[in-house]
Amino acid sequence: MQIVKLPKQNLDKFIKSLSKFGQIYAPIKKDANTSLFSKIEDSSQIDLGYNRTLLPPKKYLLPPIDSMFRFSAEAGYEEVEHGVDEKSILFGVHSCDIHGLRILDLVFSGRYVDNHYFTGRKNTSIIGLSCIPDDMCFCRSMGTDFVENGFDLFLSDIDQSYLVRIATSLGDDMVRASQSLFKEVGKEEIEKHKKKSNEMQKHFKTDIELYNLPEIMDLEYESKTWEEIGEKCLSCGSCSMVCPTCYCYDVFDELSLDGKTGERKTRWDSCLFEDYALVAGGTNFRSERSARVKNRYFHKHRGFVAQYGKPSCVGCGRCIQSCPAKINVVEVITKIRSDAYV
Repeated sequence: MQIVKLPKQNLDKFIKSLSKFGQIYAPIKKDANTSLFSKIEDSSQIDLGYNRTLLPPKKYLLPPIDSMFRFSAEAGYEEVEHGVDEKSILFGVHSCDIHGLRILDLVFSGRYVDNHYFTGRKNTSIIGLSCIPDDMCFCRSMGTDFVENGFDLFLSDIDQSYLVRIATSLGDDMVRASQSLFKEVGKEEIEKHKKKSNEMQKHFKTDIELYNLPEIMDLEYESKTWEEIGEKCLSCGSCSMVCPTCYCYDVFDELSLDGKTGERKTRWDSCLFEDYALVAGGTNFRSERSARVKNRYFHKHRGFVAQYGKPSCVGCGRCIQSCPAKINVVEVITKIRSDAYV
């Protein structure tokens, strides 16, 4: 993997040069405490020091509401085109969110490949950005504080410059398009990068022990902890909405006022919603909140591990930040691992 240096005074020019590769989306400040990914027209809008965005970048590949096809009595079903030729760039994506996109790639490339998802994925460039963790980040525990692939370029802050890892031919094209902005990496930059990497590890305040966790969860399937959390949970689904790896969606028809035409659409769903497991005939397989909470944790840290060899949690801390009931995934798993509830 080739590595070059981008002096920070050249960053604005580099970002402007990226416009020829697609529409740029990057984190911006919504208010003093909230950042979000948004379309960028001016590089000065970009919030380079954000911890986490309100919604993960998956919203561009798996939109909260999306059209599948239109239908009418005359034409039948017509597929909705989704900008097959539109190129976009997600700039400033943290390593945990890149891991989140890789998990979605795994899911949607399974037995039934989601071609709609991968059309958007192939048209989307990823430029990563290093970050400083806060007290809600536990990506180090999840092994997502560093990423080796799944991006085109990755920028690591070394004070006055960025070390830029070039991972793809497209990333190489981006660098070559503004070659004069980049410099060779010297010994001084290498030492700074190693020092920064070591310093970053000291910022982590939150950890989860993953050793034999699937086995522990199997043993504690009947734990009273699930009932305790179920009593606190509001079934609002906020944790699912902000999660980089939650991919469940509902399908519904939206009729036009004429009653003869309409669209079939998808919208984000959550396993914590009361009617998520409701089936024909009125049976609900998870009518209790405790059962829905347990299902979510078992899917993330047990079922996904069995199928793909790793949890579907990247440690971004969004669920901790967004939960109105103050349910903390780190505290839940720590309690499941202990005998405090006995």
